[in-house]
Amino acid sequence: MIYLDNAATSPIDEEVLDAMLPYLKEEYGNPSGKYYCSAVNAKKAVEEAREKVAVLIGTKSEEIVFTSGATESTNFIIKGFMDYSRYYGSGKTHIITSKAEHKATLNTCRFLNGEIYSNHDATVALFAANKRIDRGFSADFLDVDGNGAIELDTVKRAITDKTALASFMLVNNETGAVTNIVPISDLCREKGIALHIDATQALGKIDVNVDAIGCDFLSASAHKLYGPKGVGCAYIRSDKYGLPPITSLLHGGEQEFGIRGGTLAVHNIVGFGKAAEIAMRDREKNEKLICELDEYFITALDRIPDVLPLVDPQSRVKGIISLLVKRRNFNNERFIKRVSSEVAISTGSACSAGEPSHVISAIGQKENVSKIIRVSLNKYTTKSNIDCLIHLLTE
Repeated sequence: MIYLDNAATSPIDEEVLDAMLPYLKEEYGNPSGKYYCSAVNAKKAVEEAREKVAVLIGTKSEEIVFTSGATESTNFIIKGFMDYSRYYGSGKTHIITSKAEHKATLNTCRFLNGEIYSNHDATVALFAANKRIDRGFSADFLDVDGNGAIELDTVKRAITDKTALASFMLVNNETGAVTNIVPISDLCREKGIALHIDATQALGKIDVNVDAIGCDFLSASAHKLYGPKGVGCAYIRSDKYGLPPITSLLHGGEQEFGIRGGTLAVHNIVGFGKAAEIAMRDREKNEKLICELDEYFITALDRIPDVLPLVDPQSRVKGIISLLVKRRNFNNERFIKRVSSEVAISTGSACSAGEPSHVISAIGQKENVSKIIRVSLNKYTTKSNIDCLIHLLTE
């Protein structure tokens, strides 16, 4: 099977797997243990991985907190920052985000906004208003442009004297749209608002430097850049006293600077570190390859009637291509099921499986939600893989 759903997850790099195996077989000590060699070796491996991840985003290792993935990081940052702000800090309680964010951001903000208690909220009634809870916070979900990116003027209009945090993705996971984040960051700094960036789809695809961006927080996952599933990081900008106070999402032990309890998954963390190291080492080579494959695919699409890119190729990251199939009887779910033994593609985010894409609705394409497929490339993709998909689309 040809794998073209890398925005959902990427295959693990062989070098990453080789780096992980010793920490599953021989070096299985708990890094929070003391004195004995397997614990010391595990702790050393974690800190080496922390340094590699820090280098990838241009920061210091003490600003990296390991988590189970970007979803946990996003929950931790948004809930933790807002809770501390309300009860111990400025007292501000307002969040701004966009309608095209990943569900990790959307549902975290909806939870704080009193709209839901879980991702399958049973309080939603068919013939009555949804039950709303006053959790003491408010959130605004802003419109995006036709590509799925947030614009500066939209953010400006949403800011109030109660706004504590803004949260936006750097690269949209369904359209590939790249947000022009630096002007938004400058605005947030001017207004005294903290900025969280979801860099999950950006890491390993484009240069991500937290100082150049000017963000206060960042979320990422290893499995989007050829690392293992089940591990990610939260970047927290430090000040001259160290990490700023933030409410823990997971209370427990003193792991991860005392703000994220739980025994560390050393093998996964080592894998994340190795994936970050490879991403830095091979960045130029991989970017060139993905760019060439992307252009080859777009050029080939010109030969197929009624199949075209959904968003402007100049506005998106290379390697994530959403297609609009303008054929009367085309249905994306049926098509993907029919070709599933030959090629892996998707209708959008794996976290929104089974329901219409909120991103597609947010960019004004709600009427075409059943006619859009997402293709996402990786460093192992070949032109012959693309030719196979082109053949299937032509048929």
